[in-house]
Amino acid sequence: MSSVVLPDRNCPRCARLVAFRETNRGKFPTWHNAPVAPFGSLDARLLIVGLAPGLRGANATGRPFTGDWAGDLLYDTLLAEGLATGTYLERPDDGLTLVDCRITNAVRCVPPANRPTPAEAKACRPFLVDELAAMPNLRAVLAIGGFAHDAVITSLGGRKSAFPFAHGAVHAVTPKIAMIDSYHCSRLNTNTGRLTAAMFASVVQQAKSHLR
Repeated sequence: MSSVVLPDRNCPRCARLVAFRETNRGKFPTWHNAPVAPFGSLDARLLIVGLAPGLRGANATGRPFTGDWAGDLLYDTLLAEGLATGTYLERPDDGLTLVDCRITNAVRCVPPANRPTPAEAKACRPFLVDELAAMPNLRAVLAIGGFAHDAVITSLGGRKSAFPFAHGAVHAVTPKIAMIDSYHCSRLNTNTGRLTAAMFASVVQQAKSHLR
């Protein structure tokens, strides 16, 4: 199996994120408070790309989408669709296993107010480019939100203007890889009805249909 280069625990690439990391290490010394590594095998055919670690989610637990509402919806859906096995208990030692999918983020460190900047996305992009290239069986990418959508398009060498974000849209970014868009599975989007559990299940099913 291939391997990828991951950011160091004290990655210095983004001054704003470094400062926020140090602040959180002081406030929450038992938390992960470092770049969050991807979850799942590089041999997977599906890659799920999120925005960035949540402050009290992945930044605390050290596993993508683990410990916050977005993870509740994501992992419940993956379990229902056969893309995960076990039980999701909001902690990295819950024994949950992904099946033919991998989860990563466009930006690996938690940003203030959950909003990374375009410059931070650019600084972190080499890790996503490397990850995409290291997945020999990759057939589909599920982009969770517009920020992740832009990061994937750029990382695959596409032009963002040629692939506009739209929930449920399927983009043939490369001859081999399809990208499927979803609104972010955040509490804000689900509370306002912008995204329902059924809508999210539908895009995951769309992604699964490209795993051939």
